[in-house]
Amino acid sequence: MGQSNPIRAKALIVEDDPMQREMLGLLLEESDFDVIACASAEAAELVLQGSGDSVVLMMTDVELAGHMTGVELAHAAKRYNPDLDVIVTSGRPLRQSLPDGATFWAKPWAPLDVIRVAETKASALALAAWTRRFA
Repeated sequence: MGQSNPIRAKALIVEDDPMQREMLGLLLEESDFDVIACASAEAAELVLQGSGDSVVLMMTDVELAGHMTGVELAHAAKRYNPDLDVIVTSGRPLRQSLPDGATFWAKPWAPLDVIRVAETKASALALAAWTRRFA
C-alpha cells in the first residue's frame, strides 16, 4: 500500500544576497517546505499576486534589489494574505513600521531560529489539517 504524498507548505524567501537566499532555502527545505526564492520585492510581489494564498511563511531582507524595500513588501504581502507569517530581517535598526503580525529579526540571526519557526508553522498546519479531517 502506497503512502500519500502530503502537500508541503510554501515559503517565500526574498533576499538579494545569493548565499543567504540559498542558506534560507536549504533550512526551510529541511523543514519540509517548498521554497520560492526571489532577489527583489517586485519579483516576490508577482509570486504573491499569483499564489499568495498558498504561501504560509515569508522571510525578507529590508534592503533588496529593485525599488521596493522588504518593509514595503511586508505591507503588500499582508494585504494579499493577512494570515501570512512575515519575518523581516536587517543588519541595521528598523526605521519603518511593520504591518500587524509581522516580526523583525536583527542580523545575524541563528539558523536554528529559522528551523524553529518553520517547524512550529509546519506543526500548526498539520494540526489544522488533522482537525479539519476529523471534525
